[in-house]
Amino acid sequence: MELVHTTAELRSRVCAARSRGEIIGVAPTMGALHAGHQSLIRRAREECGFVVVTLFVNPTQFGPNEDLSRYPRDLDGDARASASAGADLLFAPPPEEVYPPGYATAVTVEGLTAGLCGRSRPTHFRGVATVVAKLFNMVQPDRAYFGEKDYQQLQVIRRMARDLDFPVEIVPCPIVREPDGLAMSSRNRYLSPEERQAALGLSQGLGAAEALFEQGERDAAALMGAVRAVLEADSLVRMDYVELVDADSLAPQERVEAPALLAVAAHVGATRLIDNTVLRPAPESGDLEP
Repeated sequence: MELVHTTAELRSRVCAARSRGEIIGVAPTMGALHAGHQSLIRRAREECGFVVVTLFVNPTQFGPNEDLSRYPRDLDGDARASASAGADLLFAPPPEEVYPPGYATAVTVEGLTAGLCGRSRPTHFRGVATVVAKLFNMVQPDRAYFGEKDYQQLQVIRRMARDLDFPVEIVPCPIVREPDGLAMSSRNRYLSPEERQAALGLSQGLGAAEALFEQGERDAAALMGAVRAVLEADSLVRMDYVELVDADSLAPQERVEAPALLAVAAHVGATRLIDNTVLRPAPESGDLEP
């Protein structure tokens, strides 16, 4: 695997791969790679001839008093993780390569960014959409791989790619969890042992709601209440939100009558974590062909 830092180097390698007739895949990351990131790279390796991993801690998606300065950075470790998962190229640009002096353009996706994480992080998705648009233009991939743990981000990027006619297929990849159920996240390394245990409340709360759903519960308030009851039982957890929304539009729902996203965000100690599950009602018997 090769490591490059400039757009010119990146494009040279990508153009050479495309001239060989290879499909270009990209897995955009902010580094601090874990098994979840590696699952994206492996999926790209299975489906593409040339796999690019981008590594850029994007300052424009961090709000005031968030963790930009202490966000974990480990270029050597990330290079090893990318290579072992099958990447051909690691693109790790410095900030001035992505945002040169005088940079004054941003990409905003309306609607999808209003709720969920967008409510408490109002500038976050503008930063995400802007940097992903730039990375798409830099890499010019055929396929781009994103994890479903950041479900709202995934929907925002899908909409942006569609609305701005990016010729790239957005490939969603399942959440990867620790053996005890905690969704993998680069921010998990911030957690103390006690906080790590408390963080299990996110997946356990979602699991309690899933169990209710399997028993036939369709009322959003009851399903969200099951999540809240678990989170409220631990003093180390401070909820940001628990919401049930349409899985496509992210509009709030009162009942689960179509695929719905049950999403949670909470602070565990000083660390903000997110998790989700998609609830899919079975089709009514009358909808099935005889």
